[in-house]
Amino acid sequence: MIKREATTVILLLFIGSVLLGCKERKEKKVGPSATSETSTEVTDNQTAAPVLVSQPEGVQTPVNMVWIPGGELMQGAVAQDKMAMDHEKPAISVTVDGFFMDATEVTNAQFAKFVAETDYITVAERAIDWDELKKQVPEGTEKPHDSILKPGALTFKKTKSSVPNFYDFSQWWKWTIGANWKHPNGPDSNIIGKENYPVVQVAYKDALAYCDWAGRRLPTEAEWERAARGGNIDTTYFWGDDSSKLNLMANTWEGEFPVVNTKMDGFELRAPVKSYPPNNYGLYDMAGNVWEWTSDWYNHNYYKDISTGDAILRNPMGASGPYTPNNPYAKEKVMKGGSFLCSASYCASYRISARMGSSMDSSLEHLGFRTVATVDMLTE
Repeated sequence: MIKREATTVILLLFIGSVLLGCKERKEKKVGPSATSETSTEVTDNQTAAPVLVSQPEGVQTPVNMVWIPGGELMQGAVAQDKMAMDHEKPAISVTVDGFFMDATEVTNAQFAKFVAETDYITVAERAIDWDELKKQVPEGTEKPHDSILKPGALTFKKTKSSVPNFYDFSQWWKWTIGANWKHPNGPDSNIIGKENYPVVQVAYKDALAYCDWAGRRLPTEAEWERAARGGNIDTTYFWGDDSSKLNLMANTWEGEFPVVNTKMDGFELRAPVKSYPPNNYGLYDMAGNVWEWTSDWYNHNYYKDISTGDAILRNPMGASGPYTPNNPYAKEKVMKGGSFLCSASYCASYRISARMGSSMDSSLEHLGFRTVATVDMLTE
């Protein structure tokens, strides 16, 4: 329930994100229609052009990228995944043409180069326009005090005791004025000596701006899952189904969330890229560390509403519009991969099929991105 008088909820709204943790929200069908429309190409295997599987001769691999072979996959939850959430089901059959993907999440150093060459100012650094912002919240929402409407972003805070209600995200998230990509944990933090860490506090619009500068784009959710699997057909994690290997394979939360992190994986917050083994395609941190933006709209009902019969979705682009049950005014994009805040006792979003939605103007200390490039982008 949206409580307009509650300051903490207003803050979450003005970031545009009510799904900041890892727990699936209880569905409440209010506001805009819950029906999902899809934007996909349904193909007949007998008439479709051949899938681009292998890297074409003469096409060079861009620096810091790897080739992801094309092929078919079941996008969404696998049968043995007992932690799969409702919005990951049922799995759908898709085919993805081969493409290149960044081997790592975009780093602070890479983003800094982009900013230096373009003088780009990220969303979290810009003045807040309430007249624009109020279009994204329920009519009649009271304007927050001017002391709050200053540039900043959401940062994580531990709790001192166990959390009885995991749906109250304000218990571990706080609005921090002065938090941005250069100061990811607040104005007193910095990224000096952390050039090889993933850039965070980057809104969707910021990621698109970087892509435009780099001649890249964000992956679709289908491309992301194809890449994350690393050739494994139906496993829960990129390394298989053995959850006991988690602390060796990914940066996640061990211990009681959000009270104590035992740091069995070696880190409490973000880790430098390449701190853990890559998957079979040579991609690092496809599980944990920081969430990653994709280009798909987040629509809770996408998997349920899509119907293909015996056909296969070719290079699907996800739902044609957003739908978030508990925040129908939100326009969210899908993020994938989980983060250092994901716990087995809470969400386990380091699973390949795990997905969350985040508002396009949200900047969070556990959300970054990586880019992709297709053959046609490199040969035009």
